[in-house]
Amino acid sequence: MDYEQMIIKADEKGIEVYEVNFKGNGKGYCSDNVIGISKKLTTNSEKRCILIEEIGHLKTTSGHIIDQSKIENRKQERKARAWGYERLVGIIDLINAYKYGVRNRFELAEYLDVTEEYIEDVIKYYKEKYGLYCEIDNYMVYFEPLVVLEKL
Repeated sequence: MDYEQMIIKADEKGIEVYEVNFKGNGKGYCSDNVIGISKKLTTNSEKRCILIEEIGHLKTTSGHIIDQSKIENRKQERKARAWGYERLVGIIDLINAYKYGVRNRFELAEYLDVTEEYIEDVIKYYKEKYGLYCEIDNYMVYFEPLVVLEKL
């Protein structure tokens, strides 16, 4: 689903999405089923990554969590990001990319329409969640280095 489709889907679920000018370097913000995405973001890939995280905040967090010096706020931030990681770049998506012929992180980011930085964050998240690899069906997905192997 591309960025525009994500906005339509959000709208169907009662979430309004606007592109706005933020003061400072903020990329996204959400409150009360309204999401703001920075107009400074130049690619739809960047916008997708920020949008899914902000939707994750609406789904998983509560309250005002901008102050990241508080442990509880950092936990909520991590939970929202994890929610987004699993939806934009699931383990099955990594396997499907391998089947398609994707062989490096640049190609993977392009194939999944996310940024390379997002791919790095996702791989780090999965490595923390599963360890060195995850086994699904007849595939083993190794996270460091990122490799998908098919069992025979």
